[in-house]
Amino acid sequence: MKRFLVVTRSAPYGSVSAREATDLALATALFDQSVALLFIDDGVFQLLKDQNPKEIRQKNVNAIHQALPLYDVDQLFVCKASLAARGLETSDLAQPVKVMDALDLKALLAEQDHILHV
Repeated sequence: MKRFLVVTRSAPYGSVSAREATDLALATALFDQSVALLFIDDGVFQLLKDQNPKEIRQKNVNAIHQALPLYDVDQLFVCKASLAARGLETSDLAQPVKVMDALDLKALLAEQDHILHV
């Protein structure tokens, strides 16, 4: 089994990048691969709870993220510096994630067989 890390840096709405990252993680997991998601930069906004994108006619990314464990995508990581730069804390997030500092991120990246940036 190969280890895949999907790195998502995009805000949840305004482009298809956030949705594509989640779809990529789900599709990869369907082939019985180990898949993790790393939220970094504006990608941390995908994890905010209480999102209501109805006015912009978008699907709530939190609803999609809740399906991840059903596909055995249960390793969610978030960059500590990205949270801090945006004034966010883990209590602001809808999903349980592991907060990673720079050293943790370096180790995480080194463990992967494939790193996919979306």
